[in-house]
Amino acid sequence: MKHLKILVCIKQVNDSADTLQINEATGWIDYSRFTVFRMNRFDEFALEEALLARERIPGTTVHALSVGPMRVSSTIRRALEMGADHGIHLLNPDGTYISPFTVASLIASYARGKGYDLILTGVMAEDDMACQVGQFVAAFLDVPCATSVISEEIHPESSEILVEREIEGGCRQSLLLLLPAVLTIQSGINLPRYPSLTNVLRARTQLQEIVRSGDLRISPEREVMEHVRHPEFTSKGMFIEGSPQEKARTMLAILHEKSLLLQR
Repeated sequence: MKHLKILVCIKQVNDSADTLQINEATGWIDYSRFTVFRMNRFDEFALEEALLARERIPGTTVHALSVGPMRVSSTIRRALEMGADHGIHLLNPDGTYISPFTVASLIASYARGKGYDLILTGVMAEDDMACQVGQFVAAFLDVPCATSVISEEIHPESSEILVEREIEGGCRQSLLLLLPAVLTIQSGINLPRYPSLTNVLRARTQLQEIVRSGDLRISPEREVMEHVRHPEFTSKGMFIEGSPQEKARTMLAILHEKSLLLQR
């Protein structure tokens, strides 16, 4: 049976928006010392799917990769604690905004020529919800891609993978892809595991591979982030006071006024 080499792309996201502020000078987000970071939950499903594949196919190796500043190493360590064999940090020292296109270009530049049979990402990131990195990686590497995957079955002998994905209208689509391929994994495909004590202890001393983003050849930027702003306020609601009968009469009057309820 052929052994597989799987790369899982994970992203570090902030746990809550409560501690974020917009820097008017840079147009981007500032994090405070109270900001808590963690692994993107959609990527946890992708990592778990890779670990399950390793259990089914002995000899398979799972690498976890993340792009970002030094703090991202804690999320890579979390992937090692869950069971990944190797952690890769594509270091972007300044921690400024990176578009999905550039992130994918960095990942593809690193992964090219390293013999990965399967590259997995979460279906989206919880912070920007761009849903683009996996597709861009596949395009850069010129390999097949399936998005919103809810089940997969690897056939290593024939270098094929059968996937089922969600599409519009509540329908599902089955695809047979040749490896190497890129999959974006939908939530609910599995139940991500808790780290075992053995893996936690191993991850504390395991060295991560660090590659500076400036050392990778990437495609020219195609997207410029101008500014981030808070969403505009919508119209305020109205509180109706009075007895139940008075509230009902007021509500009927409002509905009639807005032509939402016609009077016979």
